[in-house]
Amino acid sequence: MDNENFKNISMLQNTTFDDTADELWDNFTHFLKATIMGSIIVASILGNLLVIVSVMRHRRLRVITNYYVVSLALADMLVAMFAMSFNFSVEVFGRWLFSYTLCDVWNSLDVYFSTVSILHLCDISIDRYYAICKPLKYSLHMTKKVVALMLVNSWVSPAFLSFLPIFMGWYTTEAHQEFRRQHPDECVFVVNKAYAVISSSISFWIPGSIMIYMYLQIFKEANRQEKEMFNRHGAALLLHANNTNGDMLSNSGGSSKTLTLNEINQDLHHTPTRERSISRMKREHKAARTLGIIMGIFILCWLPFFLWYDSVSLCTTCECPHLVVAILFWIGYFNSTLNPLIYAYFNKDFREAFKNTLQCAFCSLCQRPPSDLNYVDNRRPSIRYEDRTRSVYSETYLKHVDRRCSDFGSTL
Repeated sequence: MDNENFKNISMLQNTTFDDTADELWDNFTHFLKATIMGSIIVASILGNLLVIVSVMRHRRLRVITNYYVVSLALADMLVAMFAMSFNFSVEVFGRWLFSYTLCDVWNSLDVYFSTVSILHLCDISIDRYYAICKPLKYSLHMTKKVVALMLVNSWVSPAFLSFLPIFMGWYTTEAHQEFRRQHPDECVFVVNKAYAVISSSISFWIPGSIMIYMYLQIFKEANRQEKEMFNRHGAALLLHANNTNGDMLSNSGGSSKTLTLNEINQDLHHTPTRERSISRMKREHKAARTLGIIMGIFILCWLPFFLWYDSVSLCTTCECPHLVVAILFWIGYFNSTLNPLIYAYFNKDFREAFKNTLQCAFCSLCQRPPSDLNYVDNRRPSIRYEDRTRSVYSETYLKHVDRRCSDFGSTL
């Protein structure tokens, strides 16, 4: 009898220990999940706010192309404030804490701000395409009015994809509408097939295809410029070896351009013109690589989500674990957090502006003026074409920098 009691007590203790271990593990994973999500939200808000404030404080960053950057930062910050925060509450508390109407508001804001952010990335790729592939037409096509229209379209058009169909009930099925009426305390986003195809196409597939096409064209143009420069240099060496003086000869690369003796001398010697040409070519190639990284991060963050979104919406029998769905959502959200990090890593002007802004934010005794970047470039009063094409992603302009601050001004 004593042995049986001992066995029962041992089994009860083991069961209690297992339950306690499972509870501790669940609490740890719950805390870890909340910490990661909260860190992403805070980093996204502060990082994008830093971009906005830095551009406002530093005159050097206030160029037309960086309007896209500020607008994108605002969209990414709103994604964190209104989309991530509601999702965070559901994941942490395990249920919907707010009203029936706020459920529609959250779903609308989630679709709206995510689409706005993606459309801004598409606008930036189009702007860089014209600046790099068609530089002579850039000043004609990308005027302030055109940039403003593109930004307005990026903010207005997603409203017809989010607020209108969601509040009108066009986005979902009759069965789900009935479920929501019976369970007003639950917030589950279920869409019909038509809305899934249309929304995913406008929010991801079409902008993503445009970005891929633009990047490929930029990559081809960068390679063409490099090949043309080497061909011109090879032709210059050949002409110099044959002692030709001033003859007009065709480029050996098949180009319709001609080389004069002056150009030959420039190609053979390290003249300022040649140095600027090489420097510009390197900047263009670096811009192409940067755009590739930006596009690659964008696709890595959003492609898994939209593949799941379309497959589950079109396949009525397909199911996916809640944990996988949550991970896919937050990987997509994470793209809004990464954008400021990309600026800081690839653009020296932004790095210096961030450093200056943070110093003035955390040090009350800091008296550094907000226009520290202004001395980098001694510009003429008129606005040059090169000034208008500079951006965080590429610099198709030639700088005239003081030697003492040349390191300060190097960017992409």
